[in-house]
Amino acid sequence: MSDLFWLTDAQMARLAPFFPKSHGKPRVDDKRVLSGIIFINRNGLRWRDAPAAYGPHKTLYSRWKRWSEKGIFARMMAGLAAEHGEKTTVMIDATYLKAHRTATSMVAKKGGGGRLIGRTKGGMNTKLHAICDSQGRPIDLFVTAGQVSDYIGARALLSGLPKVKWLLGDRGYDADWFREALQDKGIRACIPGRKKRKTPVKYDKRRYKRRNRIEIMFGRLKDWRRVATRYDRCPKVFLSAIALAALVIYWL
Repeated sequence: MSDLFWLTDAQMARLAPFFPKSHGKPRVDDKRVLSGIIFINRNGLRWRDAPAAYGPHKTLYSRWKRWSEKGIFARMMAGLAAEHGEKTTVMIDATYLKAHRTATSMVAKKGGGGRLIGRTKGGMNTKLHAICDSQGRPIDLFVTAGQVSDYIGARALLSGLPKVKWLLGDRGYDADWFREALQDKGIRACIPGRKKRKTPVKYDKRRYKRRNRIEIMFGRLKDWRRVATRYDRCPKVFLSAIALAALVIYWL
């Protein structure tokens, strides 16, 4: 099939340093298996519907599940993003991702961290919080339940911010504690004030217009059907699907 996706040798060379060591029996062809995993995630297919060119679907699923739980795909994205080293501007925002009934079905196991799925006006959703660079390329990701405030995501992503001069965000991030935390890091906030503020907040309107790049980034990530609709019950596996999409779209 001519429309199948295949990683190039150059792309595999960039990903190889992040592969876990093989113990015992050598792994089957990494290039074939990873290409199949990407194809499934991009097109939103069931694992059993994987084209025969990628090999047994059970092999694809077991590799996907195992590496996702270990955080391999998230480390791939973070590692390649760190190589570029943004030094000027980062942007922060969040978006909703619809949860399919297969992700919300069945009761979560006791003692687990939860599914990170919440009810909003639009139904059952997961919220993706992201930091991107000045070119609109994702450098850090975090998921919460859909009803969680943007402040929670901002607090989680704060410690991983690179040393930059500016952070752009919408008025949903207008909080005194967040502005003070950015100031402590030597980062200037370009965030408009909430309408309920008694004292207006000054911000660079021309610079703020560049924030549309993170909105474009969310749109491109949602072109991947297993990102736009969450099918995975495990939030760590779902985060791996998002990281894999970001990795292929922006960093390979």
